[in-house]
Amino acid sequence: LIPQVEDTVNLVKRIEKTGIAAIAVHGRKKEERPQHPVHCDVIKAISEAVSIPVIANGGSHDFIKEYTDIETFQKATAASSVMIARAAMWNPSIFRKEGLFSLKEVMQDYIKYVLRYDNHYTNTKYCLCQMLREQLETTEGKKLHAAQSTQEICEVFEMADFYEETTAVFKAKKTSLETETQDEDDQMEDPDVIKMAVRFDKREYPPQITPKMYLLEWCRKEKHPQPVYETVQRPLDRLFCSVVTVAAQKYRSTLWDKSKKLAEQAAAIVCLRTLGVPEGKLCEGENHLINKRKREDQERLNNRDHGEDLAEPSHKKASFIEETSDTNVPKM
Repeated sequence: LIPQVEDTVNLVKRIEKTGIAAIAVHGRKKEERPQHPVHCDVIKAISEAVSIPVIANGGSHDFIKEYTDIETFQKATAASSVMIARAAMWNPSIFRKEGLFSLKEVMQDYIKYVLRYDNHYTNTKYCLCQMLREQLETTEGKKLHAAQSTQEICEVFEMADFYEETTAVFKAKKTSLETETQDEDDQMEDPDVIKMAVRFDKREYPPQITPKMYLLEWCRKEKHPQPVYETVQRPLDRLFCSVVTVAAQKYRSTLWDKSKKLAEQAAAIVCLRTLGVPEGKLCEGENHLINKRKREDQERLNNRDHGEDLAEPSHKKASFIEETSDTNVPKM
């Protein structure tokens, strides 16, 4: 809110003219804090001055203690609806028409979600402290404040057994997934595949020049079919691995990458290094693909100067287009 009510209302009217669908108003001035009373009269003045919906905010401290108070705050501000922040953080069951759940029940339910979704203990501790509020000086509050792990937090709220049961289930699932992943990796251990631990780092290559481009050009030069990439994704960590087939021989990196494109570039590097073919790195010196591109660019400029067709010949375009594998990546 702006200090003068009239100025605040005029500002909202100007905002309304921009075509917005609704506006939320926090009923305090910038220098005021949550302990200061919310200015329901100003929100009401805004609600009555505009035709768009007004969402009233800021009533947690003064008005909203349970569900029925939401309507009270709405009527006091003449707003279309109410936005709740702190009251919902203190006890999420504020939205329950039948009434609030006990704080202990709410906190225990929250901790169950924490364990199921592996929430970080520092965030968990903060949220629980917000729920306890004035009870932070109690024995329970002091124990919570001293907790240094999710397990210790569970012990504070008499949920040590639930912690042990839940973590045991997750450990079993993790072990099972790791076993499946290892089995899948073993299935990829084809003795006919040439492997090498490499990754593609674009900083080591000139702009727009990649190992896949070099491999494609080499295959054309040697009259081989174009490279074929088979890429799979590992569900456990969502990483990718690609196998490239060149002249009936398969190549892949033993390292898994965070994207399909990176995995394919790594496979191309393995193939090129095995064949002893340059891969286009900056450290290799003069890059013939870059020089070739410069020559072709100069040819096009010369053609333009002579008024010839500017369309780039299709065979020249192909020299610089990486062949892409299927967009659908199977999961292992």
